[in-house]
Amino acid sequence: MTPPPYNPAPDRYDSDNQMQYRRSGRSGILLPEISLGLWHNFGAVNPLQRSRDILRYAFDHGITHFDLANNYGPPYGSAEQTFGEIFRTDFRPYRDEMLISTKAGYDMWPGPYGNWGSRKYLIASLDQSLRRMNLEYVDIFYIHRFDPATPIEETLQALVDIVRSGKALYIGISRWPLDAAKAAFDYLDRRDAHCLIFQDRLNMLDRAPVYSGVIDAVHDAGTGFIAFSPLAQGLLTDRYLHGVPAGSRAAQGRFLKADNITPEVIRRTRQLDEIASSRGQTLAQMAVSWVLADTRVTSVIAGCSSIDQLADTIKAIRAPKFTAEELSLIDNAIG
Repeated sequence: MTPPPYNPAPDRYDSDNQMQYRRSGRSGILLPEISLGLWHNFGAVNPLQRSRDILRYAFDHGITHFDLANNYGPPYGSAEQTFGEIFRTDFRPYRDEMLISTKAGYDMWPGPYGNWGSRKYLIASLDQSLRRMNLEYVDIFYIHRFDPATPIEETLQALVDIVRSGKALYIGISRWPLDAAKAAFDYLDRRDAHCLIFQDRLNMLDRAPVYSGVIDAVHDAGTGFIAFSPLAQGLLTDRYLHGVPAGSRAAQGRFLKADNITPEVIRRTRQLDEIASSRGQTLAQMAVSWVLADTRVTSVIAGCSSIDQLADTIKAIRAPKFTAEELSLIDNAIG
């Protein structure tokens, strides 16, 4: 059945009640403070109409950046297929308003050429992604992880050549070690293919990019920083404040293990929930606001399984600024 025609909200860019945007490093690109990630809940196992409703709601509310990867699903490739079908029916007239990213680096197809960071794999994977998404190009193509076996020059030169071919407009790097990231920034700059953005996990419970110096190095390189997992796979929500409910990710062992939700973790999240309540926020909203409080962060990637969840997340951008006392209370709660 053909869906009814999509007409985006005419006020989707009104700054008074919609999305705010931040510049990505030393570039001309502005990203929405909230980007939509299609890691889960957009694969072939999920209802197409629900995915369409979420994507439409996101775009209607100023979310212009959609973050994918070749193996998002399940099964692999199906999130890109879902996006491609909805792009074909809904978003094609608005392509130039959208910033679409995809990645390659993890296992995608059998054999020695469907994984890691070789030139063959990266170029072949992007070609497949473009076909699945019904696109002529992506705005950002990421190397999804560091490959310690492939020469770094081969991986980076493949990214440079992809940009020069017009199949991607910008280069992104995801979760590379600090020294390798610095080398990559230098290599790409010397070939006039500046790294637009660096992606890593960042949340109140996992501050590794801050402690390791990665976020400082990214900022110093004039590259944007985009954070994923702001809710720590659901830990920073009200879902686990009283244990592990049936049907949750932790109960199913999906990306979050029940063994990780200890009495100490529950104690800490309850303290954080109390701080959030005093700010007039949910714990999930405060978790997103906390990440965005760092001015070095360009955008936060939000995953969602419903419009209500996405709407709740978007409210985080309108929260009051943190006071020094609130930040201290958060740090003390984390321990």
